[in-house]
Amino acid sequence: MNEKFLADLRTSALGVEAVINQVVLGQSEVVRQCLIAIVSRGHVLLEGDVGVGKTTLLRAFARALGGGFSRIEGSIDMTPADLVYHTYIDSNGRPKVENGPLLAHGKELSVFFFNEINRARPQVQALLLRAMTENRINAFNTDHELPYMIAFADRNRVEKGETFELAAATRDRFMMEITVSIPQDPKERRALLFDTAFHDVDSLISKIVPASLPFASLPQASAQIQDAVRASDAISDYAVNLMDATHRPAQFGIKLEDVDNSDLIDAGASPRGMSLLLRAARTRAFLQERDYLT
Repeated sequence: MNEKFLADLRTSALGVEAVINQVVLGQSEVVRQCLIAIVSRGHVLLEGDVGVGKTTLLRAFARALGGGFSRIEGSIDMTPADLVYHTYIDSNGRPKVENGPLLAHGKELSVFFFNEINRARPQVQALLLRAMTENRINAFNTDHELPYMIAFADRNRVEKGETFELAAATRDRFMMEITVSIPQDPKERRALLFDTAFHDVDSLISKIVPASLPFASLPQASAQIQDAVRASDAISDYAVNLMDATHRPAQFGIKLEDVDNSDLIDAGASPRGMSLLLRAARTRAFLQERDYLT
């Protein structure tokens, strides 16, 4: 383990967090959770109403990482190909094919935002999931590596017409589901409405030093963090019991009146889900300058 490397990374990460909290007001816990996911190399499913700052948040992180940022809007008529390429007629009347949002930045893609993913059909969702899992995508008979991509997806939870909800197996690929809400502090809400600084997103994003948390260093850093933060026997037992309790709740004294407790849960936590939880816990410990889990 390179202790100086990790110490410098922690300083950079906390510095980025502080600046983003000035850009995206009243979302400190959301910012911390997104930071944990990014450093842990985990994907995120966002929940929240329209206009609460999700795109601004992700653009801010993309600028801090220094890699490419791509965004696509889900729609019922999307096809998987829309993620890979798009076609158009150029000024000479000739058809042209260009890389779509997943390929536009090549290996430099660091943040991919799929807005309203539940408006896209399952076939489109499946292609994104494959890219998330394999860190590559096949297009034009070529494998394209996406070694640094973190995917963020947002679900429209208000309008349910012509939507395709994510299956449980799909949601299991995301490290976190994070709710982005309107700030509760009246002063922060007033600032968002009346302080014109928050009306110019490009100006806000420019406050962030580009590549202050370099995306190319994060896979190595994440691996070192996971090795450096230890778990006691008690914590290990707790994690195993927590997973088991989601499969056999009655054995852990979990009962509900007037309910057949043998059918209380359709499917418990997966080993992958628990391992993602522990990855996130180790990263939180690292950011709090601990080398152990609590």
